[in-house]
Amino acid sequence: MNKRLAYFFLLVAFSSCQIFDFGKKEVVQEKPIASVNNNYLYRKDIESLVPKNSSKNDSILIVKSIINNWAIKELLKQKAEENLTNEENLTYIKLVQDYKVSLLVNGYKERLIQQQLDTVISEDEIDDYYNLNKSNFRLNEELIKIKYLHFGKDLLDQKEIIKHFKSDNYDDLIALENQQINFKEINLNDSIWIKLEDVLLKIPKFKEEPKEYLLKKSKYLQKEDSLGLYLVAVKDVLKRNDIAPKNYITPTIKQLILHKRKLELIRDIEKTLINDAIQNKNFKEY
Repeated sequence: MNKRLAYFFLLVAFSSCQIFDFGKKEVVQEKPIASVNNNYLYRKDIESLVPKNSSKNDSILIVKSIINNWAIKELLKQKAEENLTNEENLTYIKLVQDYKVSLLVNGYKERLIQQQLDTVISEDEIDDYYNLNKSNFRLNEELIKIKYLHFGKDLLDQKEIIKHFKSDNYDDLIALENQQINFKEINLNDSIWIKLEDVLLKIPKFKEEPKEYLLKKSKYLQKEDSLGLYLVAVKDVLKRNDIAPKNYITPTIKQLILHKRKLELIRDIEKTLINDAIQNKNFKEY
């Protein structure tokens, strides 16, 4: 806590603490800093709510605001309780109890899952899941395999760069990689699927064109503006509603496999609990 806030609370403490002498020991009984009927607010309840770097004046204003908000909440709660019918009160009590039980049960299940769940997923499992459910993996976005390059107009050897870019020769690509410090944007790996929208963020000049301009295979496209030259080569295209490629959908497949394992593990845990309870005569049906 910062010194100014500590000073504020020290003033509160001097005015609201009692000290009792039991032999050589002093027991300090903290008094509240605010109260609403029989409910009390203590310094320890609000210390963490005040920013550490607050000034003295800001700290005092923040503390006063916290106290005021707490009081309003308590008064509203008490008014609500006073105006509830017995039936409504019992309903809310049950809701609170059910919520507590739900939190406890879910927390316990999550801990068991963390301890027992096998998170290793083999490539064979991914292949099997993908092949069995391929028709469910439809794209809701366009994907392209692409290489692109963006460089300023002042760059030397532009013709040589364009020549390297058009080539599929490995040495030509390496030559471009070695110069990447001179480029504003570069992607020469056209073996992975990329969202079309992500590509347009990298090379905004192509936003001026209809989507179909990039949604077709092309060996070489070039655009130019005041910022420089944009080179693009589209190797492959997948459109909306096409089946998603396995390597693109793999993270989703892993999540689905893990989710299935979680459900199976929970069922096994519940089954074991029931069987143990029956065997130990802790669970009976009448």
